[in-house]
Amino acid sequence: LCVPAVPVLFKQALKNTDMEEGKSVSLRCELTKADATVVWKKGEATLQASAKYEMKQKGTVAELVIHNAEPEDA
Repeated sequence: LCVPAVPVLFKQALKNTDMEEGKSVSLRCELTKADATVVWKKGEATLQASAKYEMKQKGTVAELVIHNAEPEDA
């Protein structure tokens, strides 16, 4: 029996978040499948984990923390 893969969907999409320059800001989304692969992008560029960008994932919740936020991070 071949069962097709169920697509991963957003249960809760990203929300607009105000940020204070120089502070950290957290963006979160919730998925329909736990531990699905999440890729964070800004425009066409894929963000990589670094001192500036911290990616976390626990169960169905994926989070991007932007440290030392700047206007260019909008």
